[in-house]
Parts: sequence; structure tokens; C-alpha cells
Amino acid sequence: MLVKDIINEMADIGKTLVNSHLADLSLMATADVKDFKLAWQTIDVKRRREIINRLIELVADSVELNFDSIYKACLTDTDDQVRNAAIDGLWENEEPSLMVSLIDLLNNDPSEKVQAAAALALGRFVLMAELGSLSPRYGNVLGHVLLTVTADDNKSIEVRRRALEAVAPLSIEQVKDAIKVAYESKNELLAISAVYAMGRNCDSKWLPYLLKELKSSEAEMRYEAVSACGELGDEDIVQYLLPVGNDPDIDVRLALIQSLGKIGGNEAKQFMKKNAADPNEAVHEAIEQALNEISIQDDITILEMSSQPDNHED
Repeated sequence: MLVKDIINEMADIGKTLVNSHLADLSLMATADVKDFKLAWQTIDVKRRREIINRLIELVADSVELNFDSIYKACLTDTDDQVRNAAIDGLWENEEPSLMVSLIDLLNNDPSEKVQAAAALALGRFVLMAELGSLSPRYGNVLGHVLLTVTADDNKSIEVRRRALEAVAPLSIEQVKDAIKVAYESKNELLAISAVYAMGRNCDSKWLPYLLKELKSSEAEMRYEAVSACGELGDEDIVQYLLPVGNDPDIDVRLALIQSLGKIGGNEAKQFMKKNAADPNEAVHEAIEQALNEISIQDDITILEMSSQPDNHED
């Protein structure tokens, strides 16, 4: 089916959206993208929301599909729900040029929900910069933008906390200072995001804070503390995590299992095997997955050891 025909079909609210037709919009040619943009402006807002959400669902089911050109066009849509969905659709896009659009949305979009989504989306570029797969100058720009938003009292708490979570992987003192300020603030949501950021920052200096929050009266804080401990990946932490196995909140217990799977080691394996018969199906499945992850880690360790040169003399 021709792209122009599909576009006309999309615009007709009297017609049902056909997945096989929408799939043909994958990787559109430049000329077709121009036609799409012109037609998109004339489509009813409810229909636009339906279309973009359907495209995201199609990609979830068929990873070979790519509607990034459509999502990019929708970043400037007049409807905040469409813009927000467009950001979600671009979640795996790692083109540096996308950062410019996301920064603009973070700083200038009238919707706080879109600003928060843009901040979170910038987080993957921050991680890429920290790991060296992006130029350091991108990391500098992202660090400045996100730290400025984090400290901006004129921004909503939701936007500020998401900016903090996004900038957390950068191993610079300004980020560590921002995490500490948020943690010590009187705002519960900022403090929770600070604990999450501690895990993404991967600095052992945060361990005393995380161990303290394992005993928090708030389940969400305990959840983030357990998860952050898993990101630190230190086997010495396991002994402090094991008591969380009795936590009354199922999500906290599931976070514990996931963290133990990341950390690995004998204590973690023993805990998992001891609780493998848990009657809760979610817990049982999480333990199986964690044990599999630890097994893979052990196999890699064995391969690493076997590949080491033999330095023994004859």
C-alpha cells in the first residue's frame, strides 16, 4: 500500500486503523515524511493519540519496525500527550542530534509531564557520555543542563527529580553534591530520587546512606535503597541485604532478588536456593532469573580465569 494512501486512511476517523498498513510507514523515505507532516496537522487530536500509541505497540511486538521519523515529527505536536508518547517512542534512539530536541522540551515545553519525560530520556545520553561512547563535551553540556534544572526552584518537583536521576551517572563532584542536597532536602520525592541516583552514580561513598534507608518506614524508599545496593555490586553488601528477605512489601522483596542476582556470590546463591520454593509466583520467577544471571556471571569468571597466561615456571 502506498504511503500517501496510508496517510489518507489515518486521517479518516471513520476508518479503523489497520496494523499491517501502519507497519508500512516504517523507515519512510524523506519525501514521504514531508507528506506525513503536512497531513498530520489536519488529523483530529484523539486520532493522533491513537495512531502514535498504536505505532509504539507495533514496535514492541516487531523490533524490526522503525517509526523514529514519525516520532521526531511528533515532538512538536500541539498536544502534550502526543509529544510525551513521541519521547517514549524514541527511547532507544541514540542519535546525538536528538539531544537538542530533548533539551528544548526540558527547558521550554509547557507541560511538566513532557519536561519530565525529556529529562529521563536524556539520561541514556548521560550514561553514554560517562561510558565514553559519546564525546566528553556532550557530557559537559548535559551535566550543565540537567544540574541547572535540578536546582531550579521554579521547576516542579517531578521535573527536578527526573533531571537528577538522569544526570546521576556522571562521575563529577557537582553531581554528587546535587544528590546529597536532594537527599537532605525536606521533600520526600526528591529524597527518594536521590537514593535512586546513588545507585546510578555507582560510588561506594553512598553505601552508609543506602544501608540506613534499608530500614526506612517508607516502602518506596526501601525499594530504591535495595535496588541501588544492587547497582553498587559489592558482595560485602549482601549480608546487609539478606534481612530484607522478610520485608512485608512484595516489590521490595522482588527488588532484593534482582539486586542479589546482579551482585552474585555464594551468599546470594544460598539465599535464592533457600527461598526457591516460595509460593508466590512472582518471587519464584524472580529467583529463577536471578540464579540464571549468577550462573552466567560464574561462567564468565571461569572463562576469564582460564584465559589468564600461566606464569608458573617449569
